[in-house]
Amino acid sequence: MNNNELMNRAADNIRILAASMVEKANSGHPGGAMGGADFVNVLFSEFLVYDPQNPYWEGRDRFFLDPGHMSPMLYSVLSLTGKYTMNELKQFRQWDSPTPGHPEVDVRRGVENTSGPLGQGHTYAVGAAIAAKFLKARFGSVMNQTIYAYISDGGIQEEISQGAGRIAGTLGLDNLVMFYDSNDIQLSTETKAVSNEDVSMKYKAWDWRVIEIDGNNADQIRKALVDAKAEKERPTLIIGKTVMGKGARKADNSSYEANCETHGAPLGGDAYVNTIQNLGGNPEEPFVIFPEVAELYAKRAEELKEIVAGIYDKNAKWAKENSELAAKLASFFAKEAPKVDWKAIEQKANSATRAASATVLSALATQVENMIVASADLSNSDKTDGFLKKTHAFQNGDFSGAFFQAGVSELTMACVSIGMALHGGVIPACATFFVFSDYMKPAVRMAALMELPVKFIWTHDAFRVGEDGPTHEPVEQEAQIRLMEKLKNHKDHNSMLVLRPADAEETTMAWKLAMENISTPTGLIFSRQNIKNLPAGNDYEMVAKGAYIVAESDENPDVIMVASGSEVATLVAGAELLRKDGIKLRIVSAPSEGLFRSQDKTYQEAVLPQGAKVFGLTAGLPVNLQGLAGANGKVFGLESFGFSAPYTVLDEKLGFTAQNVYNQVKSML
Repeated sequence: MNNNELMNRAADNIRILAASMVEKANSGHPGGAMGGADFVNVLFSEFLVYDPQNPYWEGRDRFFLDPGHMSPMLYSVLSLTGKYTMNELKQFRQWDSPTPGHPEVDVRRGVENTSGPLGQGHTYAVGAAIAAKFLKARFGSVMNQTIYAYISDGGIQEEISQGAGRIAGTLGLDNLVMFYDSNDIQLSTETKAVSNEDVSMKYKAWDWRVIEIDGNNADQIRKALVDAKAEKERPTLIIGKTVMGKGARKADNSSYEANCETHGAPLGGDAYVNTIQNLGGNPEEPFVIFPEVAELYAKRAEELKEIVAGIYDKNAKWAKENSELAAKLASFFAKEAPKVDWKAIEQKANSATRAASATVLSALATQVENMIVASADLSNSDKTDGFLKKTHAFQNGDFSGAFFQAGVSELTMACVSIGMALHGGVIPACATFFVFSDYMKPAVRMAALMELPVKFIWTHDAFRVGEDGPTHEPVEQEAQIRLMEKLKNHKDHNSMLVLRPADAEETTMAWKLAMENISTPTGLIFSRQNIKNLPAGNDYEMVAKGAYIVAESDENPDVIMVASGSEVATLVAGAELLRKDGIKLRIVSAPSEGLFRSQDKTYQEAVLPQGAKVFGLTAGLPVNLQGLAGANGKVFGLESFGFSAPYTVLDEKLGFTAQNVYNQVKSML
């Protein structure tokens, strides 16, 4: 066991580096990082198990930071492990720096998750803990890691913490240890101004083990972590009472601790100088690792080599005795699209695309062994029960199934799914009604930023939800989510793939594209109501182009009609009326504009020639298709909230009929 003098010196080293990063950048949050330094020092120097030579080792412990503004703390402790240089710390918050203002996932450097929006990071940890349990149920002790999370007062206050806490307790995630940095200070007030809840009792009510300690005391931190690691039935919350800006001094050298001003601004001037001196550093040369601290972490690196070598030896023996399981484990983490017999999937004609999705999910449940599907208390409506019927839901003590019942908590479900993807080894998908994607947007954005292949399943895609009325009828949601197709990620690719298939057969192809997409999230938007299949002879392989010419289209069309989802069938019905008047028509199904715009210009021009008269039909806002309709085009969409009535009545009242297609196109000629 390391002595307290050394541990305090190492924590002060982290404090000095964190404060100096913020000072040099003239931007950032030093106070929280200074208060949390003791915990991360004990965790990284004595407990966290990882391979210094192989950061991608699937059996490593994982550390998820929730308060991304405390990135100086994370970068500083990782610099002690050799993951960052002093020059890289000096580049904090600068262009093209590996030390951005909020951490961005970089497993090679020890950053397991992008964090910033409070509450999401620790929920990723819950997802990672579930993924670890799922894998341990299949592979045993080779997947025996601990998932650590770090949460602040802000994360506790975010509503998502309710969902994360409830789920972790209900499922008995004893492989999850979370440190709550309780310093009573937030950005603009003391926490008592906004909350008087008993956090300990709250987590105990969710069946967590709760340990309360002095969060700046190495001995108490160590004992709490030992006890948490020994827990075999529940997740553990370690509530550490810490001091915001621990060690900070004002310009007059009085205490600057427990002060809101240290939360979100550099210490500044003499206050910074006095602080660094108080912590035993040199303000003229603060970016150094003290020799005794370097020795502490070098010793831990040697310990880790021995620990990991022992684990690798055990794993090698296991692999030799269980060659098929070992090959399967390797394939789960290979980051390759799973092999699926797509041609064997038989769809019922003229069915709702949510029902067609269920057919696909039924096949995936038996063919993709590392897929986990979740639903927010809607499995029998969003038709993820197609998957559930072939497996069973996770329960406390039993992770042999592959279905996650998230309860009514869409944002939590989405973040848990992200955490599963961050852990690796599993393919997560989660489902709810499309209108409730509004709850999920913050998570969808983070999945896109982290380039994670989570599958988001959204059913009940338009006003045809019907009798439930406007609260449940998505209108603007498609426009919102399709913006993610237009937003590029840092690899200059579309940040998300969004697909709204036109019939049952397109649904199979949409799922194929989703499962083959291993580099970004995918949104799958499905109908509640039945949809007539597209004309015989339709080439569904062309769905992969994002937009394509539907079978039975005419050569040299007078008008091109374009839509996605169930509106394509309405165009087909309208075309019958128009052709009676001798009008030549091309019908284009466009399940994904983003995918279509990724095709070469020659293909795009062949499908939608510039200057052509284009009519678009969308059950959402007209903007959904204005990019495809072009300057000479016209789009008929829904420009108001929906109404409560049977969907067939709404089709008539709102103009989504063959006759209105006829009227709209005729008015263009």
